[in-house]
Amino acid sequence: MEEQFKKVQEASYLSTEKSWAYRAILRFFYVQHERMREFLLPEEVFTDLKKSVSFHEYTIEELHVDLGTLVRWGNLHAQQESGNVKTIEEYKRKRFSYQCTPYTVEFERMLTNFEQMGDTFGGSLEKTQFERLYQSLQKVVHSDADNDEACAQNWDDVLTYFKKITQNTSDYFAYLRSEDANEQMRSEAFLLYKDQFTTYLRDFIISLQRTASRIQELLNSMKLDSMNAFFEKVIKHEEKTFRFEQIGTDPYVELVAKWESLKDWFTSGENSQYETLQRQTNDAIRRITRIVQRLGERSQQFRSRKDDYLHLANWFEQLESIEQAHELSAVVFGVFHTRHFHVDDNLPTDDIYTDIWNENPMNHETLPKIRAFRERTKATEMADHSSKKEAMKRRVLEERKQEQKVIESYMREKEIVLDELPVIEPYVRKLLLTWIGKAMVREDRTIKTEFGTKVKVILSKHENIQLKCDDGVLEMPNARFVFIKDGVNG
Repeated sequence: MEEQFKKVQEASYLSTEKSWAYRAILRFFYVQHERMREFLLPEEVFTDLKKSVSFHEYTIEELHVDLGTLVRWGNLHAQQESGNVKTIEEYKRKRFSYQCTPYTVEFERMLTNFEQMGDTFGGSLEKTQFERLYQSLQKVVHSDADNDEACAQNWDDVLTYFKKITQNTSDYFAYLRSEDANEQMRSEAFLLYKDQFTTYLRDFIISLQRTASRIQELLNSMKLDSMNAFFEKVIKHEEKTFRFEQIGTDPYVELVAKWESLKDWFTSGENSQYETLQRQTNDAIRRITRIVQRLGERSQQFRSRKDDYLHLANWFEQLESIEQAHELSAVVFGVFHTRHFHVDDNLPTDDIYTDIWNENPMNHETLPKIRAFRERTKATEMADHSSKKEAMKRRVLEERKQEQKVIESYMREKEIVLDELPVIEPYVRKLLLTWIGKAMVREDRTIKTEFGTKVKVILSKHENIQLKCDDGVLEMPNARFVFIKDGVNG
């Protein structure tokens, strides 16, 4: 583990005072590497650097020093050139050619992608990728007669399309959640693209739902035992490409891990990445709908109602009588001179459908609305409620004793097991569920009940029961309540 997370010395050239020179040198090596030119001479590098204004005062001696530094950091490999030496002095100067290392190639490739991408996330919602993944999986299913190379190609296609789906979708939704996208959506110009954007998301979710269901059925039918023969062919083909790094590794474990990751992405239920992708797409559509609605309401505030009023005026002009005009006015503008009645809060009934004229009249005192008015208050004596408190206390204690008797009647050898209970009262069910909730937040699953006893709750993880009560049936995990006395199971 310590070796895996060691300091990456090859990345040192990215954050030094002279990174401007190191990055230009290695970018030239990377471009030539992509053009299939591996070993370069210092003179070629120097000629390219001098094309930039920043390197007008840069000397060949500085280049040799910088190349040596990059060799020490592991960004370049140096190889002495002896074939074109014409004099002893040239041989003594150790003329070198240089090749960039794999670390450098990946660093520069990543930086090039960053530069092309800019400050925003990339990604897209390609609906055809799911169909291509489904077709590749079908080839895997029917690959019994294929040779090793064909099986390896089918497996590579599956991983390629799966990787594109995961990367593109995650990057695209990260882009939608970014601050730049939010600002663009809030602008008035977004109304011009809303239909195109909504259609893009809707077509993707429809294609996703159609194709993903077939992919899920296919993956569920492809058991690991039936995939072993396919994996053996893939491994045989990969072993033909000899690499020292593969010695001592188990390729089967890596193939199974990738296969399980693919299956879990689609078939692991509500927590699968496929379900998450559907939720994110639906949330994006709802979010766009809300934004468009708010933008539309904002634009309506500044829109002239002149045409609407002229249209209404034509309606009124075509009416034959004033009575019809009154009816149209009531529909368009509402009822004029509406009277509102104020009533006190202490209504005689809570029925909201009761008509006010069916109730008895009540008195209402209207208070003056002036600053100097103060409502008169009357001094009241402190009432003694001790007798009511004692009566309430006795009633609560009596209820507790009754509940305790009921609980004890369900005990068998100082235990209560839910699947052994008969039909119980609703308050007993509520009490047992309360004990379970309190016990689940404690490490030892032990609580102290309302009756002063200690109970340890043992909740089953694999057995579900139906707890029958007077008011219905509750399906829940089976539980056992063990009553403890003086630290020992009673």
